[in-house]
Amino acid sequence: MHNAQLFSAKASDSNTQTALRFITCGSVDDGKSTLIGRLLVDTKAVLQDHLAGVQRSGETDLALLTDGLSAEREQGITIDVAYRYFNTEARKFIIGDAPGHEQYTRNMVTAASSADAAVVLVDAIKLDWATPDLQLLPQTRRHSLLVNLLRVPSIVFAINKLDAVADAAVAFKNIAGALEKFAQEAGIRVAAMVPVSALKGWNVVTTENNDQADWCGYTGPSLLSILEDLPVTPAETDVAFSFPVQWVEKFHDSSVTTQGRRVFWGRVATGSVEPGQTVQVFPSGQTAVVSQVLSATRQPQNKAAGHSAGLVLDREVDVSRGDWLLADKSESLGAPEGQRQLSTTIAWMDDEPLIAGRLYWALHGHRWVKVKVQRVVHRLDVNTLAEVEATELPPNAIGHVTLALQEPLVTLPFARSRTLGALVLVDTASHKTSGAVLVN
Repeated sequence: MHNAQLFSAKASDSNTQTALRFITCGSVDDGKSTLIGRLLVDTKAVLQDHLAGVQRSGETDLALLTDGLSAEREQGITIDVAYRYFNTEARKFIIGDAPGHEQYTRNMVTAASSADAAVVLVDAIKLDWATPDLQLLPQTRRHSLLVNLLRVPSIVFAINKLDAVADAAVAFKNIAGALEKFAQEAGIRVAAMVPVSALKGWNVVTTENNDQADWCGYTGPSLLSILEDLPVTPAETDVAFSFPVQWVEKFHDSSVTTQGRRVFWGRVATGSVEPGQTVQVFPSGQTAVVSQVLSATRQPQNKAAGHSAGLVLDREVDVSRGDWLLADKSESLGAPEGQRQLSTTIAWMDDEPLIAGRLYWALHGHRWVKVKVQRVVHRLDVNTLAEVEATELPPNAIGHVTLALQEPLVTLPFARSRTLGALVLVDTASHKTSGAVLVN
């Protein structure tokens, strides 16, 4: 029944040739760091001298391979996101080990915002695994909701520590059933559900080292095999062209490539760009025609979403860092437009609650604008998924909030564009990142 049920079709060859960026998340001490340590060790991605440095009482402490901060080693918890790299014959991987503590939710959100996949660990021994209608831990629910809100394309549930329960088959069946019910209620599309023992190495890299055949009644692929087949986040080439200007380069002498004009450097956010295309400058509204599209080596080359480029226009227009170059409205249906009021979903990460009337800086692309919190519409109860009436968002809460902008921003709903539909709120006094904003 649970043999990698829900596992999506294999990604195309072109997708799996690209490095997969994934994070591990879940509740505290679910074994996230240990799982990553196991992946690194069993894929031979750790040097012997590094392994020797994480020996404790003659045993290898796998968690220490990622918990690099002294505070993490002293407390035995993950505080910051640690990135590690490894590869197999099939694929390259970039792993983010996200903290499980509620107070470090902001770090987990940062890691998830750029991830292609999320492995949500569930600790079997913390749950009443013998009960069919068992309750999941709040942090498991919170992290699952967050990665789903952040549109992480693939979510994998890994049920861990099944080596430490009396009946692994019953535990896997009941926990998987609870996860399926929660995912259905929350509208979460699950890529796979897999039993593992990070400590023992069961079903992590291969299925050959399990202590017994058909472990947990599961005959599906190992976690690593599943990760090797997951797709990367597709570039947003189906959305109208948009380009946040990061740097303006001015030439003092004429060159064959630029004809003495300025080059606007940045990364194509959505759509694609080529010479002869009419673009509009935001917020000034001026229009111009793209005369050259340059690669990083200043070679003429058309560019699509996700790639860096330098754009040269056919005439001099006033463009600065923070401005956007957009598809001309007259030539492109669905071109994004400036908005001064936004209905948003916010994952609040500040220590102070979010309340109506407060002012913050909003960062969108490379553009900063002042925003005012107009209204907190409701807060999401992570345990029941109900929308609860609220006048504020406490730390680590998720809720719907209406924002008023001092200057317009060019946005699309997050469900349509992960790039144009995301903002960051920054405290005007402390300059701390306060919230992750998703445009509804």
